[in-house]
Amino acid sequence: MARSKGRSGGGRSSSRRSAKTEAAEVEVVEEEGGMGIDDGIIIMTTLLLLTAVLFMDYTRGKFYGEGMLFAADYEAPEGFTSGMAPSGTDAD
Repeated sequence: MARSKGRSGGGRSSSRRSAKTEAAEVEVVEEEGGMGIDDGIIIMTTLLLLTAVLFMDYTRGKFYGEGMLFAADYEAPEGFTSGMAPSGTDAD
């Protein structure tokens, strides 16, 4: 039988070791101050949600007499009665 060689790798391991020990130059860059896109998205979403809540409250106050802020602005249309049957007819 033939003898097998060891797995020491010979001269290849030293070249790999030297490649690993060399460090690349890294430049540290600081971010600029100010508002980024993430902050802008948060602010715009908040404003749109608040506007939607105000519009819904206005609609409920104007047409239904409900709502937190605009309930006092409710005006019933002329000739409107709260009964289900039209005025002047018998509801049997």
